[in-house]
Amino acid sequence: MPKQPMRIAGLALIAGASLTAATAQAQDKGSVHLAYVEWASEVASTNVMRAVLEQAGYEVEMTSLSAAAMWQSVATGDADGIVAAWLPTTHADYLERVGDQVDDLGPNLDGTKLGLVVPAYSEADSIADLNEHAEAFEGKITGIDPGAGIMSLTEQVVEDYDLDLDVQSGSGATMTAALKSAIDNQEEIAVTGWTPHWMFARWDLKYLEDPKNVYGGAEQIHTIVRDGLEEDLPGAYAILDAFEWTPEQMGEVMLMNQEKDSDPYENAKQWVEDNQDLVQEWLPEA
Repeated sequence: MPKQPMRIAGLALIAGASLTAATAQAQDKGSVHLAYVEWASEVASTNVMRAVLEQAGYEVEMTSLSAAAMWQSVATGDADGIVAAWLPTTHADYLERVGDQVDDLGPNLDGTKLGLVVPAYSEADSIADLNEHAEAFEGKITGIDPGAGIMSLTEQVVEDYDLDLDVQSGSGATMTAALKSAIDNQEEIAVTGWTPHWMFARWDLKYLEDPKNVYGGAEQIHTIVRDGLEEDLPGAYAILDAFEWTPEQMGEVMLMNQEKDSDPYENAKQWVEDNQDLVQEWLPEA
């Protein structure tokens, strides 16, 4: 065999052996099962954590569940962890039920918020200003699904502030579509909003002040893992424990996920590749 083909064949064998060794090492690290709820924020964060754990050599399984089932899966050990626990208020009941069966690793995101959101150019700055501009807002607040917690809070807002506006239910998609239409035409609109949400990455928006504090204070999103994970998979536990980012960073991923025919997993891998400085802070030094 000529020297050049022999050299290429040798390199191929070495590369193949290296790839096989790397694959075996990844498999040796074990498998991590993450549960999540189908909220845009949690789809983003769970896929990012999947990509990071895979970079570290773990196999990762993801399961979409209801909030109650998600918490229960960690408590029973069917799932290893979640990065989707809204505390201290939204998921307080779930934590109270299974708190002694799980390990709370603390917040992975700080600064969640609920409230009424308007374009930054809006003349209204406070919920109390809405009656003064009711005609410009067409006498309505654009909401989401009628069963959502933020909708019942918004009904309470209308009552407590004695607003001359009606709350119109719909869905997250119809709400953001109405917001886009209003902004495209420089019109007033008030929508039920929350942080983190991709709309803040796409448009210049602001929350209306809530002097009566009907919507409550800010929450955090916590990482919760099953008992025993630290002993079984210390490396994965360390990564989950170190995971922490900002609403703006999460918003970048959520905005990517809004693109037509986009794949949240592929988007997460791309974001992880583009943000290695931050990702390295989550990975064990070893």
